[in-house]
Amino acid sequence: MGRRATVSRRYDCSEPMERTRGIAEAFAAARRGELVVLPTDTVYGVGVDAFMPPAVEALLQAKGRGREMPPPVLVGSVRAATALVEDLGTYGQDLIDEFWPGALTLICRANPNLMWDLGETKGTVALRMPMHELAVELLKETGPLAVSSANLSGQPAARTAAEAEKMLGDSVSVYLDGGPSGHAEPSTIVDLTGSVPRLLRAGAISEEKIRSVVGVLLTDDDDAPTGDSDEKGAEDAADAPSEPAEAKPSLTKPAPADEPTDAADGDPKPDTPAAKPSLTKDTPAEQVD
Repeated sequence: MGRRATVSRRYDCSEPMERTRGIAEAFAAARRGELVVLPTDTVYGVGVDAFMPPAVEALLQAKGRGREMPPPVLVGSVRAATALVEDLGTYGQDLIDEFWPGALTLICRANPNLMWDLGETKGTVALRMPMHELAVELLKETGPLAVSSANLSGQPAARTAAEAEKMLGDSVSVYLDGGPSGHAEPSTIVDLTGSVPRLLRAGAISEEKIRSVVGVLLTDDDDAPTGDSDEKGAEDAADAPSEPAEAKPSLTKPAPADEPTDAADGDPKPDTPAAKPSLTKDTPAEQVD
């Protein structure tokens, strides 16, 4: 698991047969602990099975990063996300109902029963459900994927499969080519681990829209109330450049200013069958373009 691919393959997913074959090959590669590149609604991401620590380590190595920069996790359904967290807090479900699938990354306390290892997360997980049909189709097959932007550290994020392949080469087994990726803005990051939601990064979803759902929203200009989490930053899977406020410890080490941050990734599995989430479509919020 997590071994370097010997031969990579790029699948043109605009062709129905290639799309079917590509998703099947990506699923098989993920099950072997190998790296897969997929399009998202922000930029291209490189992902692995979130429950395979050696594969997560291989992902970080491929990008030239350490455990202090753990990847976020992409999910294919709301049910998958809720199985990965201890709870969504007071406002998590409302934010999901309003903005998922889409460019909103939520930081929550991770389900303590999950025996995964994403790096130095301090017990939290950054979650996002992308608004991209091909990505969601793959995620419903593979389960949650730890996903980082498909680029080398310090390089611009890939917005095509060809750009990702040029940087990552044969460290990736399967490239799913879904055409140019989505919008240029990164996802918005909201920390739900404290008593009051905190905006860690403004992005594609404006601060005003988040406030319209949660009412009170802390920002970098506010002091955190007693009991707030010390996790005040995260990389969003396949996203554009951003750097968390220096004054607050981050879930992941801030990336260099010219580097895109990512939404938002043995073989330990959850302690119980229920812990590894079902990826069936379960709420209207999971509709995709």
